[in-house]
Amino acid sequence: MRVEEAMPNRATTALRLFLNLCAALCLAAITAGPLSAQTKVVDHLGVPGPIRFDGTDFELAWSARTGTGYVKQEYLPKGQSPQTYTRMMMVEALAGSTTPLDAAGAQMKSLNQRKAGDPLVNMSLIKNDKTGEVLLDFIVSAKTERGETIVEWNAYRYAGRGRAGLLLFAISHRAYGNQDARAFLAELKQKRPAQIDSLAKAPLPDIKPAH
Repeated sequence: MRVEEAMPNRATTALRLFLNLCAALCLAAITAGPLSAQTKVVDHLGVPGPIRFDGTDFELAWSARTGTGYVKQEYLPKGQSPQTYTRMMMVEALAGSTTPLDAAGAQMKSLNQRKAGDPLVNMSLIKNDKTGEVLLDFIVSAKTERGETIVEWNAYRYAGRGRAGLLLFAISHRAYGNQDARAFLAELKQKRPAQIDSLAKAPLPDIKPAH
């Protein structure tokens, strides 16, 4: 997904790295250049794809893994790239005892800090008391060097996996350019509830433990 919160324990150390890596790979990537090239994308989680969501198949397009128990995998419709996508699915795993509420709360803290330089930041949190899952959706934006707006809306579904750690299942949408960004935000008011409902009801990926 992408934030940092300092707490003096091993679980939080892993969470900090998890969130920092998410920030580096996701929010910062809004205006960044291409990520390092991969000749072959490695499936670290046993989820090779495609992932079918909202009538579209998302193929595994990019992955990253650290030695601290964090894995991130990105899935795209055919013809799209991680640098210029308009729709993306994400599956991420973090080993340890971080809870869904811990991760969502840290994400919200980072988003609140981001508001100082990003007037479009907005967020909403839904907690499922029966399952312990948390669903956070939020908007972020950035300006290109030419002054064009890029808008990104994300819905993050955090789920605990007991001793196996934390799972993130997410959908991301982007629009590029001032005109498309305005249309994107206008359409989002209608699309957002259905996307959140679809994500909340979708079966979670059956992943291998992150080590």
